[in-house]
Amino acid sequence: MELIDTHQHLIWRDRLGYGWTAGIPALAEGDFTPEDYQAQTRGQGIIGTIFMECGVDDADYQAEARYVATRIGRDGMLGQIASCRPETDAGFDAWLEECGGLQVKGFRRILHVVPDEMSQSASFRANLRKIGRQGLPFDMCFLARQLGIAEALARACDGQQLVLDHCGVPDIAGGAFDDWAKGIDRLAVLPHVSVKLSGISAYAAPGTASVELLRPWVDHVLDRFGADRVVWGSDWPVVLLGAGLLPWIEMTRNLLAGLSAGEQSAVGAGNARRIYRV
Repeated sequence: MELIDTHQHLIWRDRLGYGWTAGIPALAEGDFTPEDYQAQTRGQGIIGTIFMECGVDDADYQAEARYVATRIGRDGMLGQIASCRPETDAGFDAWLEECGGLQVKGFRRILHVVPDEMSQSASFRANLRKIGRQGLPFDMCFLARQLGIAEALARACDGQQLVLDHCGVPDIAGGAFDDWAKGIDRLAVLPHVSVKLSGISAYAAPGTASVELLRPWVDHVLDRFGADRVVWGSDWPVVLLGAGLLPWIEMTRNLLAGLSAGEQSAVGAGNARRIYRV
């Protein structure tokens, strides 16, 4: 099964600020570059990557996208999902226009680190619809407790493609399946919402992530969304907090082994090509 990684983070500390990594030993020091990723994944069936904005310090989010644009076309990078600030009208249209020349295939605003009310404002939603009118997807990054907020946002922006990152961040360590599953069910009935199979090994208790542990959660997502609305991502280097990059790739193949060849192809790469137009 060939894979397009739709969630590849990269870190260049000499260029950009990553305040969120402070206090996370596995991520707090050093760079995580395309060359590092390529060296680790050679021979693993990764046929391309899409850079995912890395939550850089607010002052740097535009600089990040501008720099990443210079790297696209090398080291397997097919495009980028850039950060944006839909909550602020000033400069939003200009940023969308500039991103048209930066190989941007989608946008994201990390919403689990800001007040819940942010995505509920009329201006936020109006600006999100501008992204949709450009034919670009928006990645929704919410915690499991916020899936109702994600549903409200999706219903308010029903004319565009939305992607729920990290399967909605389930609390696997706490075994909080039922409430999460209900939130997934409500989102899955919306045809313009897809889901990203990424990140979840980090939500298990340290050292416990396994195919057996993750399977019920993954199977529920596949059952509700169907193989035609699931895309794959590594969440590297954050995946180091869970299974690790290569184990996650192996887990993915095992978790999807029950799908048909066509369904595996869709989840692995085909849906990414369609949603992000790469």
